[in-house]
Amino acid sequence: MDISAFQFDLPERLIALRPVEPQDSARLLVVHGNGRLEDACVRDLPKYLSSGDVLVFNDTRVLPAALKGIRPARDETGQDVVCDVNLTERIDAETWRALARPGRRLKEGDVIQFADGFSAAIVNRMEGGEIELRFSLSGDALTAALDAYGAMPLPPYIARRRPADAKDRETYQTKFAGEDAASVAAPTAGLHFTPRLLAEIDAAGLSRQTVRLHVGLGTFKPLEEKHLQENRLHEEWRRLTHETASLLNQTRRDGHRVVPVGTTAMRTLESCVDTEGVLHAATGPTDIFLKPGDAVRATDALMTNFHLPGSSLFMLVCALMGTDIMQAAYAHAIENEYRFYSYGDACLLLP
Repeated sequence: MDISAFQFDLPERLIALRPVEPQDSARLLVVHGNGRLEDACVRDLPKYLSSGDVLVFNDTRVLPAALKGIRPARDETGQDVVCDVNLTERIDAETWRALARPGRRLKEGDVIQFADGFSAAIVNRMEGGEIELRFSLSGDALTAALDAYGAMPLPPYIARRRPADAKDRETYQTKFAGEDAASVAAPTAGLHFTPRLLAEIDAAGLSRQTVRLHVGLGTFKPLEEKHLQENRLHEEWRRLTHETASLLNQTRRDGHRVVPVGTTAMRTLESCVDTEGVLHAATGPTDIFLKPGDAVRATDALMTNFHLPGSSLFMLVCALMGTDIMQAAYAHAIENEYRFYSYGDACLLLP
């Protein structure tokens, strides 16, 4: 497979740095299986679905995973170093993998001080620039410290242009997020769902269910040729309960649609389905990588944002709809000034 088939040129002006307000007023590009396109609004979503269909949301909570700290001078002639740390994956109650800058000035054994009584030691340096941090706090105490001193981990294409602020605490978190804060990026399609839109969905006879996938930064990285050859991605923790799997199986038996909201919800379902299209409960890691030619067995429609060129997520939507159709849809979106990426507009894909 040629990765160039999944590239496209996006003007920087179309990268959304803030969401529209209210967030359910974003635009919605409806993409039909025959290639027909409709320009709509996110609040039009219930019009394109039918009573009895089930929307499946990822209820993970985003951790304020962006930290600033100081690595103290190692000796009297040295200097303190200001560090930017972005947590990427939780290992245990006190240990996280992270990206840190300036990486060349950090080594194993260094301690980064974030606040009085809140620090982390570098216990390992790994390939790809990641480090492993062991915090001075663990469990709930660590979560509270991150909440107090961390910032929302905005994607690089936003963070390069502006810092995270207090407003992002609200806009970069879904209204239905659970209590376990372990994601380092938001399930961004869910950001469009305001209490008003959720009420309109309920009034239309649509059902809502949740799964959980803790989103890692690797989800959004552009792919390299080696990833195609290896046919695998980074691992992320996901959960589909027995009750939800049974309800979704019955939904499809009754002739209704299962509609994931976001690629993280879709990947959760597709990692828990057998070759007959039956969903089974599962908890644990998945590295599922969906691309054109792979079977899509648990998804009848998908609501999702616009994705980065060359990313695994753009491949995923091409697996559902076809590469030619999605390239044409993205070209239409660019020509019509849709807003892209995490804080941007959305697509509704109807195979």
